[in-house]
Amino acid sequence: MTTALTPAVHDVVEQLRAARIVPTVRAADADSADALARELLAAGLTTFEFTATTPGWRELVAGWTSDHPQAVVGLGTVTSTHIAEQALNAGARFLVSPFQVPEVRPVADEADRLFVEGGLTPTELRAAADRGVAKLFPAHVGGLAYLTSLLAVLPGARVMATGGVTVDTAADWLAAGAFTVSIGSDLYRGGDVKANVARLRASLTA
Repeated sequence: MTTALTPAVHDVVEQLRAARIVPTVRAADADSADALARELLAAGLTTFEFTATTPGWRELVAGWTSDHPQAVVGLGTVTSTHIAEQALNAGARFLVSPFQVPEVRPVADEADRLFVEGGLTPTELRAAADRGVAKLFPAHVGGLAYLTSLLAVLPGARVMATGGVTVDTAADWLAAGAFTVSIGSDLYRGGDVKANVARLRASLTA
């Protein structure tokens, strides 16, 4: 049975729905991640996730949630309760994992925050989607046809496609039924975030 979403979790889910694109801001250090996030914000993208693989991510998340209230900031690569608790204390609006992390579920529930749990099989994605939003990862393994097959047996499931999604293919994933998509390094390719975001928006409105 699908778990009823609390108002706070539902609000973030709807913001992800409206955003359609949730960039993953992964960098070698916090300063570089901060610079990328500022470029995204300047380009008009206000929903994105930093990652726990970036050194200094705690201060980064705390700073952004405090200084940029218009941004919906989450933390990705959440693989333990310790990381989850630190992210929530820093103000992360949502958590994202690359795979199932059952022990994080009660932590997110207690804090009344969305936990986007990763999975690849129908069983994993069903369990995650029932709690709000599931992360299909790595999405490129099965491709668009696999997403279509999944949604045929999981109608209405909110699925975030992640892994191998590019600026040029994001619109195809959304058209195939993805609830939202996450784009990583391809959004920063060539060092011109503004131009890449403009190209992305053009493809989404084509």
